[in-house]
Amino acid sequence: MWNTGCLQRVAGALAVTVAVTVALALTLGLLPAAPARAQQADGLRVDVALALAVDVSRSMSPEELEIQRQGYAAAIASPQVIQAIQYGAYGRIAITFFEWAGTAHIREIVGWTVIGSAADAEAVAAKLLENRGASASRTSISGAILHGTELLKSAPYAADRLVIDISGDGPNNEGIMVTLARDAAVESGVAINGLPLMTTGGFYSGFSIDDLDAYYRNCVIGGPASFVIPVNDWKQFPEAVRRKLVLEIGGLTPDQQPSAPLNAPLTAPVIKAQFSPRANSAAYDCLIGEKIWEQRRQRFYLDP
Repeated sequence: MWNTGCLQRVAGALAVTVAVTVALALTLGLLPAAPARAQQADGLRVDVALALAVDVSRSMSPEELEIQRQGYAAAIASPQVIQAIQYGAYGRIAITFFEWAGTAHIREIVGWTVIGSAADAEAVAAKLLENRGASASRTSISGAILHGTELLKSAPYAADRLVIDISGDGPNNEGIMVTLARDAAVESGVAINGLPLMTTGGFYSGFSIDDLDAYYRNCVIGGPASFVIPVNDWKQFPEAVRRKLVLEIGGLTPDQQPSAPLNAPLTAPVIKAQFSPRANSAAYDCLIGEKIWEQRRQRFYLDP
């Protein structure tokens, strides 16, 4: 149960959050009058600039961190993804890959890189497998969105679409409100897709929620053609990532099919893809992660 003092602390934190959000949005230029596009360098254009943001919070076990790296590497170098890239108007995309946890933990693994061929994709996959992921405390989806948005705004390519691809296994519990970060990103012309990991295993898995897919639909994703693909078992992860990349590259939603057939079908009967044209946070408590953290912090005397 929430006592009066606890509710007052949460209310105070929310007031500070709103003020910080406005300041960050103004400082980072996340609220332009018109949708932003990635900048052009040397005349190079790409079909999509894609920021892959991968959760490495301590709710993830070492084995799960490894599965994530291997899953993204395999998906990026897969024939389906290569073929989807080559079907684009320019036949190339730009990606960057970073790992995130709390607000103080952002780790770039692959900087902006153009993929237009199988060799390009294999080089990125090899980079992802060079070292193991390192976990860190807390979960700041909002911090990942802000960082991804800034990366997209400064990308050295002219992109027709700007997309942040968020994967994670728990709700936001640190940093500014996730809905405010999401709305600022969408206003700046960025779409956000989600890969909620409906799994358990890490030391802090008790900070997650049973309906994480609903949380992502209502509080995290947004923008044109945004969607969520939940992962209910780690065996689904490689295919879920591959399917998500194909959809993002083609600018499609899960209820659509690629305009041309792929070499191998993307069938995932146990993965229920869901789509929302714009997140509806009014009907969902998007502060659930912050409330769980505060409740457990008081109970177990955790650091604030």
